[in-house]
Amino acid sequence: MATELDTILRLEIPFVVVLAERQFPLSGVRDLVPGTIIELPKNADEELEIRINNRPIGTGSAVKVGENFGIRMDYVGDLAMRAEALAQREASEEEGDTDEVNPEDLAAALLSGQ
Repeated sequence: MATELDTILRLEIPFVVVLAERQFPLSGVRDLVPGTIIELPKNADEELEIRINNRPIGTGSAVKVGENFGIRMDYVGDLAMRAEALAQREASEEEGDTDEVNPEDLAAALLSGQ
């Protein structure tokens, strides 16, 4: 199991920081051009949502790191919550994948260091 866990831990997964979301009319999307400014319903100092595989796992604050942006983690869900996000249970079930990773087993393996 240790070798399998090492392989799993090397996988790269989508890490997404959500600045804000808003409804936008289709006609507005059609009319977008470079330079268009879209106002977002969020204050600049509000926490940002952090998602793994499009599932929320925590929150953070935007920071400047040299010339780049970064995120300071303010809250991270427990290990079982993060393992659940990694497992992509719903996607696997929809695709009929029977080799699904059990998030509880993954969390237990991560906690035990195997």
